[in-house]
Amino acid sequence: MLFGFGNRRAEPAPAFVAEAVAARVEGKPLVPDTRADMPGNKRDRERVPLEGQVRGEVMVFQPMTILDISIGGIQIETSFALQLDSLHDFRLSLGDRSVVVKGRVAHCHIGELTDVAAHYRTGIELIELSDHARDAISDFVLAMKYAQSTPTVVDGEIAGGVDQR
Repeated sequence: MLFGFGNRRAEPAPAFVAEAVAARVEGKPLVPDTRADMPGNKRDRERVPLEGQVRGEVMVFQPMTILDISIGGIQIETSFALQLDSLHDFRLSLGDRSVVVKGRVAHCHIGELTDVAAHYRTGIELIELSDHARDAISDFVLAMKYAQSTPTVVDGEIAGGVDQR
């Protein structure tokens, strides 16, 4: 994928783009935007039709089930596959705290296959965690660890020789 002008693999900028950039740098006025001044136009800035010359992507938050979590990563289940090594933002609701973290897809495979749907299990490596996100995840993991711990049962005999029958 090539993003923007100046990318070594991208096409060079057209002459009109170079002229407009040079004019802006030198502080010269650009060609006036007459369409923005037309009656009935509510836009602050002019939009330029591109006719499919520029591509983009949209980020959409989709539901997922978090199967397990640690400071280093999460394992999730989704109804769609995620591409290996792709980067994504994940919104995590951790009790009363919510964080958005960046993660890299480490592995993805079909976890369950039914007649109507496939469920994908995906391992996500969390990267570039902010201090806020790291603290929220750490506190949540600790709280879950202690909430799920069961009391230890110790085998023994009651002292004193009392018959318990």
